[in-house]
Amino acid sequence: MTRLGGAALKALVLEIVGWVLVVAGVAALALPGPGLLLLFGGLVVLSQRYTWAERRVEPVKRQALKAASDGVQTWPRIAASLLGVVWLVGLGVFWGLRPPAPDWWPLRESFWLIGGWGAGATLIASALFALGLLVFSYRRFRTHPYDPGRVPADGVDPAPERSSR
Repeated sequence: MTRLGGAALKALVLEIVGWVLVVAGVAALALPGPGLLLLFGGLVVLSQRYTWAERRVEPVKRQALKAASDGVQTWPRIAASLLGVVWLVGLGVFWGLRPPAPDWWPLRESFWLIGGWGAGATLIASALFALGLLVFSYRRFRTHPYDPGRVPADGVDPAPERSSR
């Protein structure tokens, strides 16, 4: 049996990481979490090996930046995002404390809030990550909304100019 060389091992690790990020990103599009960000990360990793992934990186990047920009353009959207962060933290604490199953729960009590603090901590970490993304989006896009036409061909989005007061 031959041992995997360094290049082959690196390719295998990148392949696994890329597909895990893509699958998690697709799942997080429907579940709480940064779906487009994970999908973008997975495509970036897979684009090192596959041209089909390379062709999809830019459209996903544009969609993610547009969503980040749109999310901070009105105060109701910002408030809804903050409410979502608070809700996720509360749900994580509730899940971690794991109160007894209610009377209407049809399954055994051991199936109520499976995971305990492991699942609760994941929810809280997702909330903190969402808060970080919200702060980033607010600072980057609140005064200068994302315009896909402004991005140069090299894909590097110049930092928006700030007015000095």
